[in-house]
Amino acid sequence: MHSSETVEITGHLMDTGILSRVLDDIREYEGDYVIDRFDVGHDAHDTSHAVITVSAEDDDALQRLLMRLQTRGVNQVEPGESHVSLAEMDGVFPDNFYSTTNLETKVRLAGKWVKVDNPEMDCGLIVDDSGEKVRIYTLPMADVKAGMKVVCGADGIKVTIPLQESGGGSFGFMESDVSSEKPQAVLVRQVAEGMREAKAQGKKVLWVGGPGVVHTGAAPAMVALVNAGFVDVLFAGNALATHDIESALYGTSLGVDLAMGRGVEHGHEHHIRALNTIRKCGSIKHSVEQGVLTGGIMHALVTQDKEFVLVGSVRDDGPLPDVYTDVIEGQRAMRAKLEDVGFCLMVATMLHSVATGNILPASIPLVCVDINPATVTKLADRGSSQARGIVTDVGLFLEQLAIELVPEYRNRRG
Repeated sequence: MHSSETVEITGHLMDTGILSRVLDDIREYEGDYVIDRFDVGHDAHDTSHAVITVSAEDDDALQRLLMRLQTRGVNQVEPGESHVSLAEMDGVFPDNFYSTTNLETKVRLAGKWVKVDNPEMDCGLIVDDSGEKVRIYTLPMADVKAGMKVVCGADGIKVTIPLQESGGGSFGFMESDVSSEKPQAVLVRQVAEGMREAKAQGKKVLWVGGPGVVHTGAAPAMVALVNAGFVDVLFAGNALATHDIESALYGTSLGVDLAMGRGVEHGHEHHIRALNTIRKCGSIKHSVEQGVLTGGIMHALVTQDKEFVLVGSVRDDGPLPDVYTDVIEGQRAMRAKLEDVGFCLMVATMLHSVATGNILPASIPLVCVDINPATVTKLADRGSSQARGIVTDVGLFLEQLAIELVPEYRNRRG
């Protein structure tokens, strides 16, 4: 016996191709559809609205389909009430738990709509009614405890997808996911304006960086941006911090002289000796306080009292004493730094970019700069629909960004 539900979606359905993707999702989940109504916006800035009846083989299949469609911003016309079940084991959700999106989400509980705290994709929704006010929040699977109340099924849930205004706003220039043939000066100005807007609103600017920032010679530009207040939080791995510290201590990155662009004698030892030096001090902060580390990105972050989270991998040498070697603990540390973030810039790192994209709400503007267009494509494929990318050399981009945002740096370079 087939089950069906009427759903709706509003947005720039034609310009973004989102309606086509919705219909593809329905067929991919072996469902069927009938478009009951489709109102197309008249002008470029007008939104369109579609009402669709979707059907699946049974109710379980329909619920899974509805959850998938909500990642596109599709809601039930009559969402009804949410259903709650108790988690029976630590680290395990009930079988039919609602799998979250990173979109703004509301849950209808006891006749009232409750806004979900900290939207994040691929989590569960936990209901906390122990206080005077009911709270609903996302929680990763590893952190759920037996007895927690978990929202199950797709009923009683609404999501809101951020509208991308065509041709307007700070990111009007990025109408495609990846910008590779646009004037770079324009792209830099637009990113700079997005960062200025976030700071003007009292929000933080989050950076996600890879070692390419150091390899390309962009560390001085990033130091200038840290000192000027445009880097509030940095997410990175062991490599960026290690190579930055190697550069500050020895003038090399992976043994290559950054001023001359060639290897130096015994240079291959520099990164491991840099690691050993910081480990002897006890931490990056202690190395600054002891006068051992006197320059570079990590030095600037410490002296400006900015935050950083370093999460390692199986490839790491050392690692630095500040690096989280337990990735679950690292994820928790990253989540804890997302409060008040209003803009995110990702530079020269695929793995950390995807990891950060997975925990960011869709409402936070996200720009990824990389020489490899696949980095931005992977971000979008993994659910970070707000991601916009610039395909260019990271060193040149950060140099121009510092010139745009930091007058002192521009004068010094000029």
